[in-house]
Amino acid sequence: MPITIRTVTAASVFLLATGAAIAQDKFPSKPIRMVVPFPPGAASDFLARTVGQKLGESYGQQIIIDNRPGAGGLMGSAIAATAIPDGYTGGIGRPSSPHQHPDTQGSGLPSVQ
Repeated sequence: MPITIRTVTAASVFLLATGAAIAQDKFPSKPIRMVVPFPPGAASDFLARTVGQKLGESYGQQIIIDNRPGAGGLMGSAIAATAIPDGYTGGIGRPSSPHQHPDTQGSGLPSVQ
């Protein structure tokens, strides 16, 4: 069977893809941050700590609960929405979180409509 350019290209792409997959760290390789846009002791904080404990046991990694209250939840929502998209920062909210309100348009937060 003759070696064609298509075969060489396919083999190169395969080798590059598997090399990149091998080079990645096992997820999670560092603590995960969960941003709660409400004060400690609120229902959202209790939920985040309960879920965080179970996730930590499942992942074998620490889950850090980061309470960022202020502006009716807008401060914490903004921090979670603008975090580095590496999978190590998440947020928790409620259906009436500020990023869903039309009066926050132009604030830089994603809008859910």
